Parts: sequence; C-alpha cells; structure tokens
Amino acid sequence: MPRPLLSSKPMQDGRVTNVEVPVREIRRRLSWVEFLAPLSEAELAELMRRAEFVKLDKGEVLVLGPEEQAEHMLLVVAGQLQVYEVALSSGREHTLWVLDSGSAVSATELVPRWVRELHIRALHSSMVCRIEQKDLEALVLCHPEAGPRLARMLASKLMLMEDRWADMVEKEVSERLAALLYMLVEGVGVMTKEGPMIPTRYTHKQLGSMIGANREAVSRAFAELQEGGCVEVRKRRVYVKDFDALRQNAGE
Repeated sequence: MPRPLLSSKPMQDGRVTNVEVPVREIRRRLSWVEFLAPLSEAELAELMRRAEFVKLDKGEVLVLGPEEQAEHMLLVVAGQLQVYEVALSSGREHTLWVLDSGSAVSATELVPRWVRELHIRALHSSMVCRIEQKDLEALVLCHPEAGPRLARMLASKLMLMEDRWADMVEKEVSERLAALLYMLVEGVGVMTKEGPMIPTRYTHKQLGSMIGANREAVSRAFAELQEGGCVEVRKRRVYVKDFDALRQNAGE
C-alpha cells in the first residue's frame, strides 16, 4: 500500500539513517542535478543538512498530493523511480517518467501547481532527497546560475510532456513510440562510442504506459524500428542509429 513521506536525517557516522549510502556519495550524486552544479561542496553540504532523505524498498509506492508537491521538490539520489498517474475512471496507470539519479520528481510552487496526485514506485531500492520550497527559493536567489538552470530543466520537461500528449491524440502506436524515443534521446540522451543512447532502461510496458499503448503493440513497433535500422537495443538500452529515419517514422 502507498505510504506517506517519512524522513531520515544525516547521522554523525557519515551515513543517512536506514539508508546505506555514504554522505560523500549522496553529495556527489546531487551535484549531477543541473541546477545544483554551481554550488560549492560546503553549500551542497548545507543544503543536505537542511534536506530530508527517504528510503524506498523495491516495489514500494509513495503518493504525493497537490500540497506535498507544492511545498517540496524531490530529487532522486539512488535507484530508479516510476512516476505515474492513476486514471480515476479506469484505475489504469499512465507513466509520466522513469527517473534515475540526478532527476527531479516534483517542482514546488516555483512553477504552476500540479493538481493531481502523483504516484512514485521504486523500481529498485531507492532514495530521494526532499527539499523545502523556502530552501529552493533561497538557493535560486543566492546563485544567479541556478535559477536559469532550474528553469531550463522544468521547461524542457513540460515541453516533452506536451508533445507526448499531442502525439497520443494524433498518431498511431509506431509513430508515438518513434516520437517518444526521439524526444528522450534529444532531452536526456548521452553520446557513446556506439552512438546516441537513452540511458534509462525502459520496459515495453513502461513505454506503453507513456504513449497510451499496450505492451504487445510496443513490442511490434520496436521490432519495426529495429528492422528499419532506426534503433538498436542492447541490454535494454536504446541506441539511435539513424536520426532522420527515426524522425520520419515519428511523422515529423
């Protein structure tokens, strides 16, 4: 069953209560967050001292209501989280994001308030950092670089969501999948020696719940994209082999 957010505070032994992640490693992973990159080690340590940390076991679910989303930002420190909504009429899950370390879950009242409940499921043993709105506002005011970085991060996520919703109305499953992969590699992709790669390992079921399709339809669409030379899948990671072909398949 979903549970409310509980907090764990840093301890004197250099670890967080009930979370087997050294504080030094937590600090390093938080520095991956784009808008926290300008902070010095001392400033990041102070932010950690004021923040709260929550450990999630694999399969555990948290529910964030509008008030919690307005008052705090959640950052993924370790593990992997599925962020999703549940349709009131059907109970069907709609995945918004699958997030790894360095990602933000919710954004506080620095942006317009999200009025729906968000569900967070730990796909692996995970830990999140919970930052209060007042501390986030102070950070933005004290660091001129942090504000624009935060704005870019949130605006990028919002634009990707709007594009996905438009695609679900207008396109077939194969086009929606191609468009989603294109957006993911453009937004969060990394360059490797094998080419551009989407770092998060998505299951076909997760991708399906992101584009409004079932797992079987996603599997068929994936096979078509691979046969066409658009993408290649290795160890559940997607590599883009032909950007132009992927865009054409996305109906762009």
